[in-house]
Amino acid sequence: MNGARILLVEDDPNLGLIIRESLEREGYLVTHQPDGEAGLAALQGASFDLCLVDVMMPRLDGFGFARHLAELAERPPFIFITAKSLSEHKVTGFRLGCDDYVTKPFSLEELLVRMEAVLARRGAGHAAPDPTLAIGRYTFDTVRQVLTLDGTDRALTTREAELLTLLHQYRGRTLDRSLALGRIWGADTYHAGRSMDVFVSRLRKYLTDDPAVEIRTVHGRGFKLIVGGAPRPGGTG
Repeated sequence: MNGARILLVEDDPNLGLIIRESLEREGYLVTHQPDGEAGLAALQGASFDLCLVDVMMPRLDGFGFARHLAELAERPPFIFITAKSLSEHKVTGFRLGCDDYVTKPFSLEELLVRMEAVLARRGAGHAAPDPTLAIGRYTFDTVRQVLTLDGTDRALTTREAELLTLLHQYRGRTLDRSLALGRIWGADTYHAGRSMDVFVSRLRKYLTDDPAVEIRTVHGRGFKLIVGGAPRPGGTG
């Protein structure tokens, strides 16, 4: 699974939805903002591994967004997505520091290849990320696949570990069943769905010793990992 955090700055709501859902099916964590100002505001409260930025937008266009991006102490890499194919516009984009340029219309495959190339370049030479996740009072070693509470370890199966990792990546948000099935089981069938329900039930049992940790069912959609004891909405369990 991927898990890279993507900031998508695109004013077309239909295209933005298509790109976001397509990338989420590939395992990316996507935040969509409708213009450059909203995109800059998102950067104040979170860190991202890559920005996908439309050029023609209201309030603050992509070039203006890039100029502000250059002022950040730690600027994430970014790719311009635009209908503009004139060479002078591409030159402007690269002078502003963009890592690549995708011209509309484009295929999802082209976008994914360009994203992967930029992420690989920017990731070269960086220290390996900490494999340990904090889940309330629990710690989860994603490499060893071990869940620990108060010094007591529980070894998870590979699918249990993959599902818990994916739930953690989407913590506080709904993890769609179809996305989880595609990423972990590679299918969206009746039997795979039943199998996923069994694995969710197992993870709930493993996490019962911390009442602030909960895996909620979002009926008709999927599951949500809650850490911190947020109020339980009606109709979920």
